[in-house]
Amino acid sequence: MTDTALQGESQQPGEPAVLEDVPGWFWDHDRHSFEWFLDRQTEWGVTGDLLEMGAYLGRSAIVIGEHLRPGETFTVCDLFDSDAPDAENSSEMDISYRKTLTRSAFEANYLSFHDELPDIIQAPTSVLAGGRLPAGAHRFVHIDASHLYEHVVGDLQVARVALQDQGVVVLDDYRAQHTPGVAAATWEAVFNHGLKPIMLTECKFYGTWGDPEPFQRDLLDRVGLASGCHLSTETLNGRQLLRMTGSSEGIRPFRASRHRQRAAAQPSASRDSLRAAQDEAALDLAVRRARAAEARRPVNVAKRAAKDLLPPVVTSAIRRARRG
Repeated sequence: MTDTALQGESQQPGEPAVLEDVPGWFWDHDRHSFEWFLDRQTEWGVTGDLLEMGAYLGRSAIVIGEHLRPGETFTVCDLFDSDAPDAENSSEMDISYRKTLTRSAFEANYLSFHDELPDIIQAPTSVLAGGRLPAGAHRFVHIDASHLYEHVVGDLQVARVALQDQGVVVLDDYRAQHTPGVAAATWEAVFNHGLKPIMLTECKFYGTWGDPEPFQRDLLDRVGLASGCHLSTETLNGRQLLRMTGSSEGIRPFRASRHRQRAAAQPSASRDSLRAAQDEAALDLAVRRARAAEARRPVNVAKRAAKDLLPPVVTSAIRRARRG
């Protein structure tokens, strides 16, 4: 997709009919896990605010916002189309997000599923430190902003102060080859700063500075867990952690947006064109990431990294594109 097309798409955001129409990397197991943890908190009578650091175009924020209850606040902090605070972060954005990430696109996607926007802070997540958020007031924090070690360390410190005793923090990309800074910050927090793992999925780390056992007990008892989710146990430094793998079987689709009826009424050619444009944007982003990886690594390593890190559909699309 050309820069002009991407700019036009940013100025006139699409109208997602279903959650999968919102671009992003938020797979079924993690959507189900988000809803599982948030539902458990509701059933246990836990109240508190919600926080997402790094939102991209809103796919995970839409899910989190579904669990906002009266009296609670949902805060989303992201640079969106603002300038990054330093050169390294700016370079990271150029590789991954610069062409597609705008606040207007996020807001349009979010309002397709919800009546009101969350509290949006358009700034680097470092502005959340130093008392901007009420300490101990949050029950769920999702960290998916910068992948740079120093920034993730700061985001974890914000989360630790913001979360209540049994609050849950989720970190994205804790194990990906292209995000060693996230891995370093995550496990440093585990071994040196009291963060306790609850569960790992392929893409995300779920933990707490409280007691992980109540969550783990209900997970192992399969309370509200989809049939296709398989759990295994591991002992790490004397503590139990769980790993989730499996299929999407039994994971209920997220509810449709307010645009679903209109989208269904569109001619199939129009729907196919919209889907093709979304697929092309995802491919463009994946190709730019793969090229950046090649610039940093030997060719054979970069090829293996792209195969390992990209979703199978995107990997296949890249191969077809390279064949011409």
